[in-house]
Amino acid sequence: AAARLCGLHLVGQMKAAAGGNLDKVRRIVKVEAFVNATETFTEHPQVVNGCSDVLVEIFGTEVGAHSRFAVGCSSLPLGVSVEIGAVVEIEEE
Repeated sequence: AAARLCGLHLVGQMKAAAGGNLDKVRRIVKVEAFVNATETFTEHPQVVNGCSDVLVEIFGTEVGAHSRFAVGCSSLPLGVSVEIGAVVEIEEE
């Protein structure tokens, strides 16, 4: 759920960067994810699926499918459970 929320926040940032028009998003190039986890947790990719899935739901596979990495960390800033960034191609005006 936290990763999905991160994905929705990414969409909000894309909208702002695209001047309010999500049709200007040409492709999501890469998603970079950090998961707050114990040293024995190994399901980081499954956690990040929450973000990847929502991006494909919103943009479809042609624009929303992306490369990504998902790594575990012993802590993240402010105690968050997931931190996600993205590289996105946006059409220029």
